[in-house]
Amino acid sequence: MIALMVLLSFIGGALLAIQSAINGKLGASVGVFKSAFLTFSIGALLTALLIFFFEPRHDTTLLDVPKWQLLGALMGVPYIIIMVLAVQKIGTATATIAVIFGQLLMGMLIDSFGCFGNAQISFSYYRLGAVACLGVALYFIYQSSKPKQA
Repeated sequence: MIALMVLLSFIGGALLAIQSAINGKLGASVGVFKSAFLTFSIGALLTALLIFFFEPRHDTTLLDVPKWQLLGALMGVPYIIIMVLAVQKIGTATATIAVIFGQLLMGMLIDSFGCFGNAQISFSYYRLGAVACLGVALYFIYQSSKPKQA
């Protein structure tokens, strides 16, 4: 089951890179906010259909949860807008690795302190090594994608 979740997460990451590349081109053509609006509109429609056909019944509704839990919905908007802008300027690979670097750092902080009611996972030197490796990868990917000067 864990391997399946890792595989699905990998696929999710690949889909985000594809989405970023496509939205970057769309944003350059029609505008950043129109691109973001399309992403969320189609996403909301698809999610509504998934809820209608596949979501099991829950005792708790969105109106019953602690209000801070609804803030997660706001995090997608800056992400999409930032990626539409960043991909146009620094390319899909650099933007994606920078996002993953930010996710890894924040994820480690959330894990280390057990933020938002998540399980606490202790900091380790293995985790620090992973962050360092990803930071080096970001540096090299960014350096290799900069335009060559004449």
